[in-house]
Amino acid sequence: MGSRTPLFERHVAAGARIVDFGGWDMPVNYGSQIEEHHRVRRDAGFFDVSHMTVLDLSGSRTREFLRWLLANDVAKLKVPGKALYSCMLDEQGGVVDDLIVYFLREPASVEERFRVVVNAGTRAKDLAWIEPRAAKFGVTMRHRDDLAMIAVQGPNARAKFATLLAPADRAKALALGPFESVGCGPWFVATTGYTGEDGFEFMLPASDAPAVFDTLVAAAIPPAGLGARDTLRLEAAMNLYGQDMDEAVTPLESGLAWTVAFAPSDRDFIGRGALEAQKAREKGGAGARRLVGLILEDKGVLRGHMRVVTPAGDGEITSGSFSPTLEKSIALARVPAGDYDRVQVDIRGKLCAARVVKPPFARHGKPLV
Repeated sequence: MGSRTPLFERHVAAGARIVDFGGWDMPVNYGSQIEEHHRVRRDAGFFDVSHMTVLDLSGSRTREFLRWLLANDVAKLKVPGKALYSCMLDEQGGVVDDLIVYFLREPASVEERFRVVVNAGTRAKDLAWIEPRAAKFGVTMRHRDDLAMIAVQGPNARAKFATLLAPADRAKALALGPFESVGCGPWFVATTGYTGEDGFEFMLPASDAPAVFDTLVAAAIPPAGLGARDTLRLEAAMNLYGQDMDEAVTPLESGLAWTVAFAPSDRDFIGRGALEAQKAREKGGAGARRLVGLILEDKGVLRGHMRVVTPAGDGEITSGSFSPTLEKSIALARVPAGDYDRVQVDIRGKLCAARVVKPPFARHGKPLV
């Protein structure tokens, strides 16, 4: 038996098929995974993401610490409530984990407070990485195991979710821009997500979560499982840790160069030297790789670890699946850099034609390729 979120009994009662996910007993679907996918892409649904690890960091040097710990720069978070996506790197530039950090400090407070949400399957590794380094900056870290986390996603998610809030909180939540957050009573509501759709991720006291599950269902926001979450995030070209990136690759070859803040040049962060050396090598034409999108043109289904044959050498699929929105098989693949738009994928010994496209494949309710 794995760890269970506060909503486990509700998942079982709703007929969910439970699977192990990073040591957690989680719902993969409640019947039809494709229907759950379409519901989120076209209307609204919610996901239990309470298995994610929530950490609150505080202390006078917290911002300084996070500017060194993360490849993206939290100096960009000037207004309380703003959020930032970043990778946390090792000294070789490999990705320890990807995460979201929220700036929480109230304007009148002198102390800096940030909330960090890291992946469930990397919890132990992340804590072992962060804790000793935070201690050197006098930063206090609080594990928020008292919180549950739910993601309400879809083109109608905001409007439907807002009806559950008090009028004053409703106005605050609906006024949020992308990657912003606000306190709504005991709930922490943020405009983040992992589907490529509009919506909120909100944190709430774990003890309140089962009743909120029922309230969401009554508001015509049904639950969706990890299966739909995976196909939605793949269509939206959102990396999955352990598949599309890990310690063996850097953000520069994972489609995440946009998350690395090299400016200002005097900011040191873990892994900076390795990334700068990689950029210099690739400028000289040595060993550059890139993460691209693939659409299969022959019959079959693209899956992770399949070999990709390109004019510049072999690559590998990192994530692949059938796309319910495109009704085609799609994938993210790490391949040698080069000017080509056609490749072949080795599917059980047969080379099948695939087209190289610029991801994402679908977002905001519609196909993009």
